[in-house]
Amino acid sequence: MTKKYDQPDAMIFDMDGTLFRTETILIDAYYRMFDSLRDEKLYEGETPPVENILNSLGMLLAAIWKRVMPDASEETHRRADDLLLEYEIDELKNGKPELYEGVEETLRILKERGIRLFVASNGLEPYVKDVAYYTGIKPLFEDLYSAGEYKTASKVELVRLLLEKHQIRSAWMVGDRSSDMEAALGNNLIAVGCDYAKFRSSGELKDADLRITSFSDILNHLV
Repeated sequence: MTKKYDQPDAMIFDMDGTLFRTETILIDAYYRMFDSLRDEKLYEGETPPVENILNSLGMLLAAIWKRVMPDASEETHRRADDLLLEYEIDELKNGKPELYEGVEETLRILKERGIRLFVASNGLEPYVKDVAYYTGIKPLFEDLYSAGEYKTASKVELVRLLLEKHQIRSAWMVGDRSSDMEAALGNNLIAVGCDYAKFRSSGELKDADLRITSFSDILNHLV
């Protein structure tokens, strides 16, 4: 039997691996970034496997670079921030960014039902806003929150700021990583685990109140 919940005032969505198929722009941007780092003499050697960054999606960039290139300098990490952002935005403009199946249609239904929609992402501000813009879903959201804009150290803190600013009484936090589940738990929200991106590590969704195997499945859990 499908577990159902009363309709919340709001739903807060992670971006990468939840709404957006990040790999549709990230892979090419990642390889371009390492080519530039080598050209600028900031990195030597082969490009680390792209799975290293795909499996780190949802983390803050500083933590991602410590995992992807742990021996590189802080200067290299900060330059990687700039280059990856530049190339990702280029790929958004000129490539073929894709949402997960059913995302736009489901978001429209939720909005029509009177649910306030937000994004909370650990990404950089221009990236988060440009993904929403170039995939056509930006008008569906009341606001877009990013760690890059608010300088938060955790998604728990980022979501708390969002809830306080918009005076939200009840909400679901929807995402695919442990940081999303922690943000829900830390703010007394319903935690919805997205079980379709496949980038996460085993056990990351163990604290989810419910799991969905397709984005549109979220509708089946509303009373």
